[in-house]
Amino acid sequence: MKKGALLNSDISAVISRLGHTDQVVIGDAGLPIPATTTRIDLALTQGVPDFLQVLEVVTQEMQVESAVLAEEIVKNNPQLHEALLAQLSQLEQHQGNHITVRYISHEAFKEQTKQSRAVIRSGECSPFANVILCSGVTF
Repeated sequence: MKKGALLNSDISAVISRLGHTDQVVIGDAGLPIPATTTRIDLALTQGVPDFLQVLEVVTQEMQVESAVLAEEIVKNNPQLHEALLAQLSQLEQHQGNHITVRYISHEAFKEQTKQSRAVIRSGECSPFANVILCSGVTF
């Protein structure tokens, strides 16, 4: 049996295939997922699992170089925004690298999900609780 924290075989498989700058999305329950993008649906009910829980476990396995957020999160979900930035800051310390955070419109965010290797759907039901994680290298 796998020893690490991430037990979901679909997420493990996606992460193991990532190359430098490949993207994975962690989204809320309402984020539209393009038909051509792999959907990994973890949502059980409202709030379960929540966005930050999914982010924490995924980033234990994935080397993150940058993150993309919808600019609307700043005004429409400030508490989650601050918690997300804090989690990314902790991840920087753990990985020993700087994680660039970039903001784009929510419409542009939805378009960019089409370029992602997968969208991982959480049970989060708060506005703009989405992030695109860009893969880094460990060397």
